[in-house]
Amino acid sequence: MPALRGLPAGDDRLLPGKVAGLFDIRRQLWRRIQYIREPHENDKVAAPGLVADLPQGSMILADLGYFAFAWFDALTAAGYWWVSRLRAKTSYTIIHTFYQEAGVLDAVVWLGAYRADRGLHAVRLIRIQLGDRAYTYITNVLDPHQLSAVDIARLYGRRWDIEMAFNLVKTHLNLHLLWSGKTSVILQQVWAVLITSRIVHALHLEIAHRAGADPDEVSLALLVRYLPIFAQDGRDPVAAFVEHGRAAFFIRPSRRIKRQVPCVPPDHIIPLPLEVGLVRTPRHPQRKCGRGEARQ
Repeated sequence: MPALRGLPAGDDRLLPGKVAGLFDIRRQLWRRIQYIREPHENDKVAAPGLVADLPQGSMILADLGYFAFAWFDALTAAGYWWVSRLRAKTSYTIIHTFYQEAGVLDAVVWLGAYRADRGLHAVRLIRIQLGDRAYTYITNVLDPHQLSAVDIARLYGRRWDIEMAFNLVKTHLNLHLLWSGKTSVILQQVWAVLITSRIVHALHLEIAHRAGADPDEVSLALLVRYLPIFAQDGRDPVAAFVEHGRAAFFIRPSRRIKRQVPCVPPDHIIPLPLEVGLVRTPRHPQRKCGRGEARQ
């Protein structure tokens, strides 16, 4: 914020902390929000607690702030599936190639080509060349028939849903400013704002379901603007939105960008040989999780 830009780097006298969130993409609802007192704390410190109550078999999407070999190995050992982008300059060694043509590489790799930093479990690497840009993802789903390269690219794109959930709060609900000199009051405002947004998300999904539409086709901006008007007129706002949604363009084709990825023919995939080892001796260097790594 402009009022804070004059403070020296690292001066957090006016910062009450930050929140870490776990957002359920399928339900479009917040599953967990955790308050963190130290605003510069590394994102990975709170990560294990955020996912601790997820059922085994859950798929976890996270941005590069959570990239760490130890974190990936811990998720795999706990029975979770995960997808991440590959951090630039991360070394790896290919141990099997499923498919490589038409701008797509699908392979099993060891993360960490040097002894100083090595992952325990082999992971799958997918690199997709689109024009002059390359997109590289990694996952512990090693079977391309279970999760294709196309699915991985589109699934990882849904990581932005959590940013859209924050955008609902800050832009559409206009609840981006919280006022108080006391942390406890700030937190009460945070929880109230997120509860309000949770209600809006629930209405958003209900409208999409009743209208037979994809949630991306239902305008959140127009929903926030017109639902109170319908309710004030004594009408069922959800029913009114569904009834008039398409004619009034409340429900319209989504403008969300969907990455077009070359489709890999299943019969072109070279099976992983049974003798290929997928576990090795790891090395996870202990790194400080303080101010210097708050934005890895």
